Amino acid sequence: MTALREILASGEPSFSFEFFPPKTEAGMRTLWQAIRRVEPLRPSFVSVTYGAGGSSRERTVEVTKQIASETTLRPVAHLTAVGHSFDELRHVIGQYADAGVRDVLVLRGDPPGAPNAPWVPHPRGPRHAHELVSLVRGSGAFSVGVAAFPERHPRSPDWESEIRHFVAKCRAGADYAVTQMFFRVEDYLRLRDRVEAAGCTTPIIPEIMPATDARQIARFAELSRATFPEDLAAQLEGARGNPETGHRIGVDHATAMADRLLAEGAPGLHYITLNRSGATLEIHRNIQNRTRSAHAFAAAR
Repeated sequence: MTALREILASGEPSFSFEFFPPKTEAGMRTLWQAIRRVEPLRPSFVSVTYGAGGSSRERTVEVTKQIASETTLRPVAHLTAVGHSFDELRHVIGQYADAGVRDVLVLRGDPPGAPNAPWVPHPRGPRHAHELVSLVRGSGAFSVGVAAFPERHPRSPDWESEIRHFVAKCRAGADYAVTQMFFRVEDYLRLRDRVEAAGCTTPIIPEIMPATDARQIARFAELSRATFPEDLAAQLEGARGNPETGHRIGVDHATAMADRLLAEGAPGLHYITLNRSGATLEIHRNIQNRTRSAHAFAAAR
């Protein structure tokens, strides 16, 4: 299989989808319905999240292994440092390797139960994400992704510190980064400019979150400290009680963001599905249709 770093270096925009490991049988059925709808599109990869404090470790490993063995998709497994010793992390990495999973996205991670609580490292574990990058890199032929924060990590005191930590992850061996969700293209562009000014050329893939429900997005934004634009919030509030209108507002906003991000040279798009692929597939179809139209126009000139 072509290394993910080579796919990202090809010059063609990547596209990928993010899932999370459900807690119930019904949730698992919903997840697999979404996975099977995404599979025919042949995305660059799909990722499986890892709960705060390692709370979904076993489920994340099992879902990732199942995707690797039962689909044609390339699974990227999330792995967080919080709550884990180096030995525990080596064990998880070994499980992925045994299942043929060679792509890992590493994060320092949030404390369990209260994401904004003080971050306390395991006494025998990593203190920073770059240590986890080095651990995975030293464990075999893995591609390694890391997180990027268009509005700065909530625990970073300033942008200088933010960029220093990001560059440290890249120098430790990160092949690419995926951003946290955001809703203003300018935030991504400013982050990319700051990283490039620091001499770092690691590709940063923007994450696309369809904002179709005001209350849900407001809750996510509060947890992640992402800015929920007032005009978008007002539109969604006006559509409360009308799911179809809310869906259209969210899809149109995300499509416009994705269009501009690609026009500005973003290396790809990473869609948050929440295990329901409808909105993200619609956004992706919109982007594909516009790309085909642009190519046809160029060819006809």
